[in-house]
Amino acid sequence: MTSASIDRDEVARFDALAARWWDARGPMAVLHKFNPVRVGYIRDEVCRTFGRDPAAPFPLEGLSVVDIGCGGGVLSEPLARLGAKVTGLDPASANIAAARAHAQAEGLDIDYRDETIEAVVAGGARFDVVLAMEVVEHVSDRAGFLRAACTAVKPGGLMFAATINRTMRSFALAIVGAEYVLRWLPRGTHDWEKFVTPAELTADIEAGGLTVTDTTGVVYNPLGDSWRASRDTGVNYMLAARRPA
Repeated sequence: MTSASIDRDEVARFDALAARWWDARGPMAVLHKFNPVRVGYIRDEVCRTFGRDPAAPFPLEGLSVVDIGCGGGVLSEPLARLGAKVTGLDPASANIAAARAHAQAEGLDIDYRDETIEAVVAGGARFDVVLAMEVVEHVSDRAGFLRAACTAVKPGGLMFAATINRTMRSFALAIVGAEYVLRWLPRGTHDWEKFVTPAELTADIEAGGLTVTDTTGVVYNPLGDSWRASRDTGVNYMLAARRPA
């Protein structure tokens, strides 16, 4: 399996962490705390677009979702619990093995594949919802990766992306603070030069034929040790985009 957008060093780094994806106090602890904000944002935007009730037991029922760079399935699983038909993609084979084992133990039917979005798109697959969450800062060819991700969106469908803004504040907080001072993440997890501004990400996605409909910041609340949506996009942010029907 090859793809021009894959950064092999990044794949090896996450492969090495595969066994600890579901350790809420391990290297992925920050992701677990961040996850409720991601799930709520995706659920609410999908329900708004597709005319669903977010309070329903299975508001995403019948919708196809592809989670690109799914890792151990931390995001794929809650979306499957909301009724979505989820496909999880990750080039790190150890991640896929960990995701499959955890989903099986939880009784969840998720289609995990050791494939790239480029390969899946080339095979003709299209989805109601495409997720590129915390992944664009880890690829070697952002424009090419996003071009493939946009192609995967069905007419009328949605794409979501989450990443880190390239600002001096993000360098201080996401790299120096998170990796070296607080040790929330293993050192070397992020490369500041690969961080993406909202304007750059919007341009890449709109070049793929989608229209960005929302951009939302995500900030950390140290008092509650939790994350929340915010208008502040200076460090972490998410966006939603739609392909015309």
